[in-house]
Amino acid sequence: MVSIRRLGAINRTYRHLTRYRQILRILFKYGFHDLVDHLHIDHYLETGLQMINRKPREQIFRYSRPERLRMGLEELGPTFIKLGQLLSTRPDFISPNYIEELRKLQDNVPPFSFQEVQQIFREEQGKDPSEIFTDFFVTPLAAASIGQVHLARIASKTEKSLIRDVVVKVQRPGLESLISVDLEILSQIAGLMEDHFEEVQGHQPTAIVEEFALSISREIDFTIELSNIQHFSRLLSDNPTLHVPEVFPELSTERILVMERINGIKASHVSDLKKKGYDLRLIAERGANLVMEQIFVHGFFHADPHPGNLFILPGNKICFIDFGQMGRLLLKDRENFTDFVLSITSGKESEVVDGILKMTVHKKEIDRDKLALDISDLTGRYMHLPIGELEVEKIHFELLKLLTKHRLFLKPNLYLMFKALATVEGIGTMLAPEVELLTLADPFMKKIKLDRVHPRRLFDDFSTTSHQYLNLLRDLPGETRSILALLRQGGMKLELKHRGLRPLERALYRVSNRIAFAIVLAAQIVGSSLIVLSGIKPHWHDIPVIGLAGFLIAGIMGFWLLISILRQDKL
Repeated sequence: MVSIRRLGAINRTYRHLTRYRQILRILFKYGFHDLVDHLHIDHYLETGLQMINRKPREQIFRYSRPERLRMGLEELGPTFIKLGQLLSTRPDFISPNYIEELRKLQDNVPPFSFQEVQQIFREEQGKDPSEIFTDFFVTPLAAASIGQVHLARIASKTEKSLIRDVVVKVQRPGLESLISVDLEILSQIAGLMEDHFEEVQGHQPTAIVEEFALSISREIDFTIELSNIQHFSRLLSDNPTLHVPEVFPELSTERILVMERINGIKASHVSDLKKKGYDLRLIAERGANLVMEQIFVHGFFHADPHPGNLFILPGNKICFIDFGQMGRLLLKDRENFTDFVLSITSGKESEVVDGILKMTVHKKEIDRDKLALDISDLTGRYMHLPIGELEVEKIHFELLKLLTKHRLFLKPNLYLMFKALATVEGIGTMLAPEVELLTLADPFMKKIKLDRVHPRRLFDDFSTTSHQYLNLLRDLPGETRSILALLRQGGMKLELKHRGLRPLERALYRVSNRIAFAIVLAAQIVGSSLIVLSGIKPHWHDIPVIGLAGFLIAGIMGFWLLISILRQDKL
């Protein structure tokens, strides 16, 4: 039975009946009437369906079902093209033959008129393009579903006599309202899928649509893309192998983006690169290292580094364009991924299980034993291989199959990371097959692992934990008063049953003592490390004596704690 929430959502579709008819007409045109029947859309939109020819043309069945899906999505427009591109990165949700076809989705559509470009400039800037630019070329360089790009010229900020070439990205008219309607319709369809397709319920289609809605809303706001370019430039400004396009914030708005024109060769044009004498192996290594630096060092990375978004400049420099899709990773996510990859090659199933659980979300209790058995099979295939022979895309696909089986779902930012790594791996294979992606990633991952035990990191972690405990102690009296007030007013009832608490009390006493002892021990190690690094005199063999004494005391304390645990057979 369909829930009340779903019925309410379906009733709202009448506001978008025209667009719903367009979508259904295209679904029927490409032979997806069975999908409409299974979703029971006709039950709610009978008025709309009566006006639609359900019978597809016979010649359409010359194409496979995945091909028909791609063609249908392209005809449905920008929202559905972008959704198809997202689904092409989700082998846990759709089968490989569909993924292969969705990767071919074309984002090339007819350009819109120059009169519409002028209207957007008047709405956004209050001026015509001719009043802003020295020259503005009417014919666009390229047109896509989100917008189109025009070549223009402006006077240099520093030298007015110097004219600079720029590209102007203009958003397609009516795009925001169309995407808003499509997203509401997609949300309703996702809800129906959860109601009527039991096999997809675990994949949470509504959550995928919500994630997609957030992604596309960021992509169509050009001020976000401008901010991404500026942040990207600041983070990697010291890297001599990278060129970041200059942007012009004073000329840009939510629907207009002005940036430096890049005169280079696309990474996909391998023959042109060879003719010009570029070093393909060096380019592949630099491209991979740039993505590694973005992911593992900064946690802010280009999420769509396909060959069309990479330009090669003289000196084998690399330039990324199209910063609409960017990924972000917290430090703990980077550390968890590092632990996961390194534990695969070491064959430690328990560590792989822990790594997977840290990288995923799940609603139900996980059977760790069954998960460990499946992981044992996974690691058995890879543990004897050197890290350079591991393939990111293959590991990603195998991992997603395993996660799907156990109803585990990767965090959205990790999907983007795997997509970026797999894309760069594909470019590397195209340019220089001998370049091994994870071999290049190995130093970055090892650095992350070593940084965890650096004295400064230990000190920072200890300071953060201490600060949190101090805040807890500071807030405790006020929180206690609030609870007591609720108890007096009858807003809270507390029922206690004392039964067999003495053994628990003793156990807690031992645990608290050991935790306190371990904290003091950690502080002793951190403090001694800082003293050694600071070089405080007197010295013994160029090592501060006070620091050595601190390490000696810490060692004694550590052995004391270990002996205490061993005596009680609780190791």
